[in-house]
Amino acid sequence: MKAILLDGSQSNDHTGQRARAALTAQLQDRGWDVAHVALCQQKIGSCAGDFFCWTRSPGICNINDDNRAIAAAIVNSDLTVYLTPITFGGYSSTLKGMVDHQIQNISPFFAMIQGETHHRKRYQQLPDLLAVGWLASPDGPSEAVFRHLVQRNALNMYAKHQVSGVVYATQSEQEMAAAAGQWLRDLREGRSSQPAALPASTGSASASWTGSGDEKLETRRALLLVGSPKTRKSTSNSLGGYLFQQLAARAIETQTIYLHTVLRSPQKMQALLDAVDAADLVALAFPLYCDALPAPVTEALERIAHHRQERDHRQERGQPRRQRFTAIANCGFPEAHHCAAALAICERFAG
Repeated sequence: MKAILLDGSQSNDHTGQRARAALTAQLQDRGWDVAHVALCQQKIGSCAGDFFCWTRSPGICNINDDNRAIAAAIVNSDLTVYLTPITFGGYSSTLKGMVDHQIQNISPFFAMIQGETHHRKRYQQLPDLLAVGWLASPDGPSEAVFRHLVQRNALNMYAKHQVSGVVYATQSEQEMAAAAGQWLRDLREGRSSQPAALPASTGSASASWTGSGDEKLETRRALLLVGSPKTRKSTSNSLGGYLFQQLAARAIETQTIYLHTVLRSPQKMQALLDAVDAADLVALAFPLYCDALPAPVTEALERIAHHRQERDHRQERGQPRRQRFTAIANCGFPEAHHCAAALAICERFAG
């Protein structure tokens, strides 16, 4: 039996190291052949959304880097394991970068599964899925989003069985080992995790960054963040652009930034952070990638959140200025609820 561990943690993540060690020991004790892939050490470009892996070179990503070999190893495994710090209820951008590339392992053609539109299988057998996330301490809403996302991924990737587990930084090695043993017993006995409902929304696809959101906020500056790799030619840009045309007609100052163009430039990234700080309204428009946000969008949100934490820690402002955040998700499926997990992640970010 082969297991591939897709590790979305960083080298200094102590909780991640402990969770991985506990799970690896439990797998090896049960006779599994374990391959550990530290994704932060791999060369994996962002999914370009060009669908060449469906049309030009079926089953093979157009980007010739480590993602191809990892995708092939997944197909040839009995169990895929996602290891990740839970980020706004979703995966880390490091793990999500490889999850996005798993579309090469499914077909572009559609099928009805459990009353929903999904892609057909490309291969006869695909591995079971175990997703292990960790948090500093219990966080019910984030855990619910995480478990829901895992279930959606398992459905789309044809995992016969799926188990999601959450551990905390405060747990001992013995507690983590016991949890890992239970996850593997559930998989062996064919017990998938129970369906996880998303937490009740406080504002559907939008939420207030600070405070309750009851008072009326004046909007003078609005910032549109476009999360598609196709930038100006994308559907995301069209949707967000139409909204911002209406705002501009109401004398609101508007600005648009294409996230895929700024992440590798320190100067452009700082300009993005400054623009976020200056905006009264931040709107994010993005395409749905594997039931959630594209990896570069997740990375941008991670960096924005880190910047805000550092700024608040330095107490650069005595009283945080209220801002609004809203999100627009678009996907190729006719059922709108495919976007529910992605919008829940956006709401966890906003909160």
